[in-house]
Amino acid sequence: MLAGLPDATRVQLGAPTVAAFDLYMQGAQKRFDASLRQGPFLWVDQSASRKRAVSDGKVLAEPTNESGDIAITEGLIHDWTGAEFVPGATLADALRLVEDYNSHKNVYRPEVIDSRVLSRHDDDYHVYLRILKKQIITVVLNTEHDVHYVKVDATRWYSKSFTTRIAEVVDPGGPNEHELTPGNDHGFLWRLDTFWRFEERDGGVYLECQAISLTRDVPVGLGWLINPIIRSLPRDSLTNTLRETRQALVSARTVTGK
Repeated sequence: MLAGLPDATRVQLGAPTVAAFDLYMQGAQKRFDASLRQGPFLWVDQSASRKRAVSDGKVLAEPTNESGDIAITEGLIHDWTGAEFVPGATLADALRLVEDYNSHKNVYRPEVIDSRVLSRHDDDYHVYLRILKKQIITVVLNTEHDVHYVKVDATRWYSKSFTTRIAEVVDPGGPNEHELTPGNDHGFLWRLDTFWRFEERDGGVYLECQAISLTRDVPVGLGWLINPIIRSLPRDSLTNTLRETRQALVSARTVTGK
């Protein structure tokens, strides 16, 4: 459990780490925006094997770069892209689900413990998510995100989400629950930005997500403890998010009989 970690494992998020992540995100946004103007809209359409895999019902999650992890000054950037196809679902179904942040605590449990919309203006949201990360140890984080949805045309939308605050929680649900100062914690998640694509075609809806996160690097001697949660969870979380989105869409269709 997190409460058992020694204070010596806490780290400070430094300005060079933030600058390196911001620079990486600038490049990622430019590539994402360029892909909207030219080439196929969907990542799976860039590869026949990917397209075949999602058409067969698989949930894909692959490193956007060669390894999925990029070492920077006193940190690691994790960049993964995932995709799935949900037969029978519509674009409206998918948008209704992902935009209902008040219900994310039900759809994405157990990773999302609590969720709510803090503010909304048209297709722009500011949302709160309490996130649980569990891999050998358990970490609970209070997070806030700015999310912007954009309509491309009648069958395609995309969204961009950027974290505005991440605070690690000590003794979650207990009498001594409190937050650590953001950026002065155990460094299991400092940033989480995502780009989503939605397209309705082929009798269903394609959903894709590129998730880019920032964590601490791996301290000498603590790799056995730190590695699982900062190296395995980015891919696992992306896969689980896509899988749970599909399950919610299928369940909604079953309930409504559509």
